[in-house]
Amino acid sequence: MMTPTSRTQRARRASIDFGAIIIAPVGITAVVLAQRMAGVPASTLVQYSAALIVFGGTLGALLITYSPAEVLRAARAAVGAFRTVRSDLDSLAATLITLATRAHRHGLLAIDTDAESIAEPFLREGIAFAIDEASPETLREVLTSEAAALGAIEESPARVLEAAAGYAPTLGILGAVLGLIHVMRGLGGTSGLGSGIAVAFVATVYGVGTANLILLPLAGRLRERAALAAQRRELMMVGICAIQERAHPRVVARKLRSFGVKPELERVTLRAPAAAGDLGPGLMPLPLGAATVPARDQALA
Repeated sequence: MMTPTSRTQRARRASIDFGAIIIAPVGITAVVLAQRMAGVPASTLVQYSAALIVFGGTLGALLITYSPAEVLRAARAAVGAFRTVRSDLDSLAATLITLATRAHRHGLLAIDTDAESIAEPFLREGIAFAIDEASPETLREVLTSEAAALGAIEESPARVLEAAAGYAPTLGILGAVLGLIHVMRGLGGTSGLGSGIAVAFVATVYGVGTANLILLPLAGRLRERAALAAQRRELMMVGICAIQERAHPRVVARKLRSFGVKPELERVTLRAPAAAGDLGPGLMPLPLGAATVPARDQALA
């Protein structure tokens, strides 16, 4: 089994999405401003007992549903949700077409050494298995099962956050009910009845607000990132299977175009090794030899 793609993603270039960080507090700020505009002090939303019921209860429910390691992994993923991983589909496609060119002209064994220099685990091990395995059906079955396993690992933090978003509103209602019970016990004096009921419903605000303004948006970002990673693996699977079949490089390029890669990749030619990083984040330059093939038809013959 291949290592989780989190290592691969760390190898790819990542940057902070400052726009998302700036926009993230907009929902919470809108709620607080609405309170101020209505003449209600923002301090009324600060209730430690309500916070303990909602956040402590949500954490307890999560630890029953998931293991502590999964909850911790989800927390780390949530912190890293505001990192933008640059797409390297063009570089992956270029690498696959280059490998397909060599395999089509010289056979699968000709790319054995080239595959060892690829830093992407899924692509490197997939190419190696394609060279050793003669059955296309077995190759696709193994690649599909490994891709599904990696996808489940990547979607696990989103599932944890979505579960938390389901628990938090319910626990907010529980906190409101407990607060109302406390208010009902003091019905002998009605002077503080209104403020007591207001405090009781703060727990509901915590639960619903946390679920819809924090947890679900974070889960959505993580699911989108997992979907992009799945698309990346699907592109590699299509390329690996085509390489094993020694398909014509133009056919490989045509298949990869469905993933949104640039049409110019159909003009890829064999060339001398380039500077490190030229094939994009997470990939190593392939040792394709010093000779440059001048004509497109010769390179794709």
